[in-house]
Amino acid sequence: MTLSRRTFLQLSAGAALASRWHPTPYSAASNDASLCARLASDPLRPQYHLLPGHNWMNDPNGPIYFGGRYHMFHQYNPRGGTWGNMHWAHATSPDMLHWHHEPIALAPTPAGPDSDGVFSGSAIVDQQKVAVIYTGVAPPSGPGDATLRDGVHTWRETQCLAVAKDNDLRIWKKVPEPVIAAPPPGLAVTGFRDPALWREGDKWMLILGSGVRGTGGMILLYNSTDLRHWTYLHPLVEGSRAASQSTNPVDTGEMWECPDFFPLGNKHVLLISTMGKVRWKVGTYANQRFTPEKEGIVDWGSYYAAKTMLDADGRRILWGWIPETRPDAELIAAGWAGVMSLPRVLSLTAQNELSTAVAPVIENLRISPASTCSDVGKKSHPDEVVMRSACRQLFDEARIKDLAAEIKLQIRPKNGDFKLRLSSEAGEFVSIVCSKNSATRELHVNSASAPLPGLPGDPISLRMFLDGSVLEVFANETVALTARVYRIPSGPLRLQLERDAELLSFEAWQMKPISKNRLADDCS
Repeated sequence: MTLSRRTFLQLSAGAALASRWHPTPYSAASNDASLCARLASDPLRPQYHLLPGHNWMNDPNGPIYFGGRYHMFHQYNPRGGTWGNMHWAHATSPDMLHWHHEPIALAPTPAGPDSDGVFSGSAIVDQQKVAVIYTGVAPPSGPGDATLRDGVHTWRETQCLAVAKDNDLRIWKKVPEPVIAAPPPGLAVTGFRDPALWREGDKWMLILGSGVRGTGGMILLYNSTDLRHWTYLHPLVEGSRAASQSTNPVDTGEMWECPDFFPLGNKHVLLISTMGKVRWKVGTYANQRFTPEKEGIVDWGSYYAAKTMLDADGRRILWGWIPETRPDAELIAAGWAGVMSLPRVLSLTAQNELSTAVAPVIENLRISPASTCSDVGKKSHPDEVVMRSACRQLFDEARIKDLAAEIKLQIRPKNGDFKLRLSSEAGEFVSIVCSKNSATRELHVNSASAPLPGLPGDPISLRMFLDGSVLEVFANETVALTARVYRIPSGPLRLQLERDAELLSFEAWQMKPISKNRLADDCS
């Protein structure tokens, strides 16, 4: 559960430097038709990513495939476009692509353990019923009960259980008392939240995001036979002491939130969110302890609180919250904030590093015909020069409309660097730059950057998904960087490739919206 937007505002991945969308601020007095019309006409609001009809969203919670449908729950504020008043919203889909908004699944219970908010958690199937365990927050009964202190909030965090009473997962019954009421004795925790579960033999296993001030982040491990009575075992894994101090321990790495843990290939993967990034650790799980062997960053841009699930074919699917990087005043004016990432399939490379790729189902949104040229760099082709010229002409003539497109290209930077611009008559919309420093390379998307493996002269493959103010960029199948771009082009975007770089292949598609009104159908 993410509490602070400070880190994301510092990222400012693609914050507007040109013209902005300035909607008229909405208020509770706005009529439904007016609100829906303004949301549907907002060019910065995505058209094929999941987001609620209006208001604030953050962390994905309990994604699960059940009863032939995908269920996505997420943090949601039904009262406004900024963080607060946390509920679990609910959306369903037949394909992880086309979504239908369902009624709110979980709301705070007055005077209950979640009276101040239904925070993040996980869903599992137990005896053919779906159950969720989530973190509830409430005022502490005394100073010793508080587990969350971030300089703004002081709360007691407990782990709560709810069971679905129907197969559509619309009706839920909460267990009145927390199933894990307090941290293990003797631990001065920096947080105690965001449970993740799995089955291991005849027991359920559960991890919680936590940490110890002055020691570092920590993942706490529990087990249970019935989901209601839990036994603390030991830390699954511990971090190192933070190099700096902050009122909010998440900012320094002394608190690891939103953990997820699962087998992948012949290894196990741990995901944690801290210091503004989702971090992966790949290693060995034995004797109920995890030994990390490799680690890295899932996405170098505006991306947080990742959560996984298994799809209908058993693939490990990753979801993440794409936060905003503009001020709260603009979120309130727009009437919405936050987007769910596209579903990403996880795999391990030959070096046991985590790799992500957008799920193939996204290709169903491509509008034909595509702008396509490929295999230009193959020297064996007799018409290579003709092909190269035709490919560059196709690239130069391509136009992207309505800020909704998929773009794939491969570039060979002859001197190790290049610059790719997407621009309209109003000026530059986004720039994607590969820069070299000695023997290393970096990928820059506007003001955000990521290390790019490989030698300076190696080809670079880019796959990009543009959707309103969201740009998800994948490089060489190993690096992901999500940017927010709050610029309004004056017309279709054109592509420009600068510096001494060779275009090896190029494909581009317009993308279909998944609704007629940017998923604003329940904005009342």
